[in-house]
Amino acid sequence: MLACARAVQAVRSGRSLSDALAATPAPLRAATQAISFHVMRRLGLATEIKSLLVKRTPPNPLFDALLQVSLALLDTAMEASLPDAPANTSQEPVYAVHTVVNQAVRAAEMPAMRPYKGLLNAALRRFTRERPGILTQARRNPVAKWNYPLWWIKRLERAYPDQWQALLQAGDRPGPMTLRVNTRRASVHEMIERLAEAGIQSEPIGEAGLVLAHARPVHEIPGFDEGWWSVQDAAAQQAAVLLRPFDGALVLDACSAPGGKAAHVLERARVGLLALDNDAGRLERVQQNLDRLGLQADEVRLQCADAAESSAWWDGRPFDLVLADVPCTASGVVRRHPDIRWLRREADIARTAALQQKIIAALWKTVKPGGRLLYATCSIFPQEGEQQAQRFLDMHPDAERLPAPGQILPLPDAGGRALYDGFFYALFAKRA
Repeated sequence: MLACARAVQAVRSGRSLSDALAATPAPLRAATQAISFHVMRRLGLATEIKSLLVKRTPPNPLFDALLQVSLALLDTAMEASLPDAPANTSQEPVYAVHTVVNQAVRAAEMPAMRPYKGLLNAALRRFTRERPGILTQARRNPVAKWNYPLWWIKRLERAYPDQWQALLQAGDRPGPMTLRVNTRRASVHEMIERLAEAGIQSEPIGEAGLVLAHARPVHEIPGFDEGWWSVQDAAAQQAAVLLRPFDGALVLDACSAPGGKAAHVLERARVGLLALDNDAGRLERVQQNLDRLGLQADEVRLQCADAAESSAWWDGRPFDLVLADVPCTASGVVRRHPDIRWLRREADIARTAALQQKIIAALWKTVKPGGRLLYATCSIFPQEGEQQAQRFLDMHPDAERLPAPGQILPLPDAGGRALYDGFFYALFAKRA
């Protein structure tokens, strides 16, 4: 629990949960990640409950984070102990009430927090006695009710007046584990059979996707080391399909890391590919992924460069196909990265939209007449999606918009499952 409190404290100070977990000792990392994700999805409520129980929080950030972690877990534990509680099908951690209280108090034994151990114990035991009334009062605050920043809630309500509540709720449910079969090495049918032999249930989605019934570590799934598949959400798998790569095409993947979409392009056709990214460390992951999948060849080139500064990397040869999976707020993948909602600020939307506009304007110059550019973001904010696409058309009279999904929302289907992350796609052809 103390490792989780440190992770939560890191997020509250502006660090990503991924970075915080990387600093967690390896034996604790998996459990810490599971608990931290759970807490991130309930942090608004835990923060409001804390303010009701403790009027003056001690000036110790780690204690404050421990109290929030404890309250989030305790509320879940008490809900699960109710006679009519639904079965836990989310694979999120649920502990017994006494376990949460005991582990929290034990975590407060460290010297820096020992003076506040009694306060922690009293707050948790009061919550166990008065939970219904405290919850009623806490949930009057929209941030506590929905577990998102208020600005995020209001923006979704304006953009999706009939769906905003469902979108907020969907972001609190872990997404499924989806694989993309490397069809250069195996067929979808072969992969289904191999998974079944290992006792892993899966079902096809899209052209090369498989949704697993239950997530598990990649090395427990057959075929990873052999390069038979990659982990990639079904929405992200649409990029290479929409781009329609063909043998001999010259392709640019402008914001490539970690390389999933570049690999998918190479799995579909034998192309000349330039993969750009402005982060050398992340570009190494592209290389590693291509090597594992057996896709590295002379016609694949990786380059560390800023996509918006084409004069620094473009040799003047126009591309047949350009994939612009541009930086964004990542609001569409919050179910997989629940810390995003607490790390983002409302002003980030305008900043990323301005950067996106700069990048795609630069990339459009590199597209050959008759070529295509696919604009993609893992966002559900219209400023980074449809509004950006319309602005691009207004500024580029030589662009023709082609059929593409537009905004994909991470909402449950008729069976109650949300199989897609939030994504936006717009496809443009350059008039000859």
